Amino acid sequence: MDKIPTKQVDSPPKKQVVELYEKSERIYVRAYKGIYRNVRNISAWGLLLMYYLTPWLSWDDRQAVLFDLPARQFHVFFLTFWPQDFALLSGLLILFAFVLFFVTVFAGRAWCGYACFQTVWTYFFMWAEEFAEGSRNERKKLDSKPMSLTKFRKKFVKHSLWGTISIATAITFVGYFTPIQELLGKFSTMEFGPWESWWLLFFTVATYLNSGYMREQVCKHMCPYARFQSVMFDPDTLIVTYDEARGEPRGKGSRKQAIEDDLGDCVDCGVCVAVCPVGIDIRDGLQYECISCAACIDGCNEVMERLGKPKGLVRYATENVLEGQTYHLLRPRFIGYGVAVLAITTYIGMQLFARVPIEVDLIRDRQTLFRDLGEGIIENTYHLKVSNKSQAGITISVDLNDVENYEYLGKQRLQIAPNATIEEMLRIRIHTDDLESPKTDITFDVKSVDDKSIQMEQESRFLAPADQVL
Repeated sequence: MDKIPTKQVDSPPKKQVVELYEKSERIYVRAYKGIYRNVRNISAWGLLLMYYLTPWLSWDDRQAVLFDLPARQFHVFFLTFWPQDFALLSGLLILFAFVLFFVTVFAGRAWCGYACFQTVWTYFFMWAEEFAEGSRNERKKLDSKPMSLTKFRKKFVKHSLWGTISIATAITFVGYFTPIQELLGKFSTMEFGPWESWWLLFFTVATYLNSGYMREQVCKHMCPYARFQSVMFDPDTLIVTYDEARGEPRGKGSRKQAIEDDLGDCVDCGVCVAVCPVGIDIRDGLQYECISCAACIDGCNEVMERLGKPKGLVRYATENVLEGQTYHLLRPRFIGYGVAVLAITTYIGMQLFARVPIEVDLIRDRQTLFRDLGEGIIENTYHLKVSNKSQAGITISVDLNDVENYEYLGKQRLQIAPNATIEEMLRIRIHTDDLESPKTDITFDVKSVDDKSIQMEQESRFLAPADQVL
């Protein structure tokens, strides 16, 4: 009996899982030496010392740099800024932006590689990590091993150092807004205000996570500068680049074999990748993740020096230079940003030079327009507020212009302490015979008794009943 053929049923296809987001691999940065590493170390340690030590400096019996938000005073050594000086702050921020643009046009992301806070603190944490756990290979071996007493001890030392740096960073930051000696005194009683507690906690956690764990992720995904900095590049911008014409084709082997096989200078050792803090391969071309720290230049130069080959396989260069063209330093974009930086700096300097160290605010009494004292004498009341923005006490006098015959009731000479504000009520009496209108424009002249260059005028009005003024 013939067998009945059965229909072949295809098995359902297996489900395929596609990972949209690949887990980032941890970067173990290799130690290296070189001129750019030395420059970055000098820059980083200088910025760290400036950040941590500045709140401890004193000036005229106060903290030299203190942003006193409750008093609305910003002390920067011999200068004190008030909310009225917001235009200067805006100008300063604009100046910093144009300086950044100017540097970017000239040398790419040099700011990121040598002076960015994220880079400085990341290298600080990497130094602590290498101190506690050893070299790159030792750290990789340690992480691959199961937990042991030795591993726990090294991890404990590392995280203790990270925590200490994070806490010191948070305390120092809050110390710019609360006098740092007063802040440290609160640790004995733990009587912190709500805002102090919040910022201490926030900056401790943020520093610990950003510099300890996230590191290159901040530069790759969180920093907006990495996304738009390429807009400011041009063919004459200095960038970290790999000389492909000299390095390719890559190959390992003796010098004789390299000559026979017509190999380039790149021996494919991978050092340029191992020293990169963001884990990229500069030989793949310029990438937005590159922070121009020049670690790959120093690493490659070390290898070239050992092999007896010329340095500069990876170096700072421009697109035009690599293509054999002439390098142009002075170009429209570079000149434009330079002129903008110079103009803004000049403006800020002129504003600081012409800055009057007193602030005057005069308001008429809103409760009563005028008081008729009889026999044609009319009295107006004014509220005078004067702020001393200098570091020394000042004595001012208050006079009235535009009117010859008047009676001034109130203190005509006022003493103001440094960085202090006083308020005074002034009463002015004028006879109707000396008024030409029910609304007379008057000017209060407020000036220093000792320094005639310190003077401000405040305009106001003197009101009188219309039926008594001719």
